[in-house]
Amino acid sequence: MCYLGLVVLNKMKSTFDTDRLMMRPTCEEDAEFIFRLLNMPKWHQFIGDRNVNSKADAAEYIKVKMDPQLERLGFGNYTVIRKTDAMKLGTVGLYDREGLEGLDIGFAFLPDFEGQGYAYESATALIDYIRLNFGLNVINAITDKRNVSSQKLLEKLGLNFQKMTLLPGESEEVMFYSNKA
Repeated sequence: MCYLGLVVLNKMKSTFDTDRLMMRPTCEEDAEFIFRLLNMPKWHQFIGDRNVNSKADAAEYIKVKMDPQLERLGFGNYTVIRKTDAMKLGTVGLYDREGLEGLDIGFAFLPDFEGQGYAYESATALIDYIRLNFGLNVINAITDKRNVSSQKLLEKLGLNFQKMTLLPGESEEVMFYSNKA
């Protein structure tokens, strides 16, 4: 259960922050925000249509797609919140994705909050949090070959392009990045 930017914690599911941002596990009370995020034109273009057509669909998506990994691994998708005004800006997460070796870092922000360093700041904080609390050092990522801004951010995070890969059930290959030497 979460409320007003706070999380009732169990296991290792907790918040982490930077000077400007707080990241907390995404919960069903974020459904309206997740509905907006998953229906952005860039989300559809670079990530795909998740058939989330209402706030109720978004709540179900959180429950079915996000909560199970958080319960199983103790980490997953985090809502990124600006501390100064509690505005939900985007999401950052580490995902155990079918058909992909290792864990996959991902991020998405509402258009008004792009280009302000929030994605880099939250992704760096997530990587540090995961290393410190879970001992995970190898981080992978996938991105659409047309998503140049995502590619640049992944490289800034220390990940390098490794290969093109095809995920199960998909028809187009994506770029696979890793910080693995």
